[in-house]
Amino acid sequence: MSGSSIGKLFSVTNFGESHGPAIGCVVDGCPPGMELCAEDIQAQLDRRKPGTSRHVTQRRESDTVEILSGIFEGYTTGAPIALLIRNEDQRSKDYGNIADTFRPGHADYTYWHKYGIRDYRGGGRSSARLTAPTVGAGAIAKKWLAQKYGIQVRGHMSALGPIDLTFKNWAAVGENAFFSPDPDSVAALEAYMDELRKSGDSVGAKITVVAENVPAGWGEPLYDRIDADLAHALMGLNAVKGVEIGDGFECVRQKGTEHRDELTPEGFLSNHAGGVLGGISSGQNIVAHVAIKPTSSIRLPGRSIDKQGNPIEVVTHGRHDPCVGIRATPIAEALMAIVLMDHALRHRAQCADVVMETPQIPGNIQTK
Repeated sequence: MSGSSIGKLFSVTNFGESHGPAIGCVVDGCPPGMELCAEDIQAQLDRRKPGTSRHVTQRRESDTVEILSGIFEGYTTGAPIALLIRNEDQRSKDYGNIADTFRPGHADYTYWHKYGIRDYRGGGRSSARLTAPTVGAGAIAKKWLAQKYGIQVRGHMSALGPIDLTFKNWAAVGENAFFSPDPDSVAALEAYMDELRKSGDSVGAKITVVAENVPAGWGEPLYDRIDADLAHALMGLNAVKGVEIGDGFECVRQKGTEHRDELTPEGFLSNHAGGVLGGISSGQNIVAHVAIKPTSSIRLPGRSIDKQGNPIEVVTHGRHDPCVGIRATPIAEALMAIVLMDHALRHRAQCADVVMETPQIPGNIQTK
């Protein structure tokens, strides 16, 4: 199965299935000499893992990471880093009723037509369980970017269903189960999710991810633009149906005088472009938004067909997130970090000797 790798110089190859013995990834291209231990990676995995609140799937997975290679005496060696996360709480019997049917809105139908075989247990390869290794790889990238460039990659929920969230402060994000930047919104989010869970339905979400202190000059036009690679990576996150860079589709309604980010000796006056101009980082915050669809696996009946094409009604059992966007923030952060580290290494390889007398002006600080 192709399509399981991302990155050129810093590359990540993901493996495993939702109900298999384990999931994991191989991270290749991490420079040698960086101090790294399992705790560095585990801290990020714990932000994503299931069962952390009543609003997410109750599948109980510790997501304990094992580093199998690429580390010697606490430092990266430059060799591939293999990460393994053992599955601990599979309940494959919950999926026996869909072995010969297709859940509407799920990848069951398309996987069957493409491969002629599918692992129906928990979605197999199409499960969001496979985002855990991505978060592990992203933890490595986050640490390297912070040490080498002072880059910080952070994300937050900006909408859950019909509820838009106002950005108030980053401190609030880590203090609630929704990664909400508005502490005053948590009670309303909890009430909404409680009612949604009782109804048996699901809902989508919008996630915003921001990278601060990215230098100007990263990205390779035309087809390896940094925003194109970001969009490609973020669209690889399960259930994502849309990606915006900066103001995204809002630019349709803006005039040129409004959208252009004017430059002054003191810095940029705005950041409508999301920190990317011509596919190359401008030195401003890189800002991306992702739209995540409602969970397809719900316990309300839906029309579908079986393998013979006969009409049926599908009811999905098992443990599922009523909103997969609730746990998506650490995954979006990881994907942005992976792309940024890859471009950092590519820029260093080609343009490390470029000397620029023009000063890099400050970027306008944006939080959304």
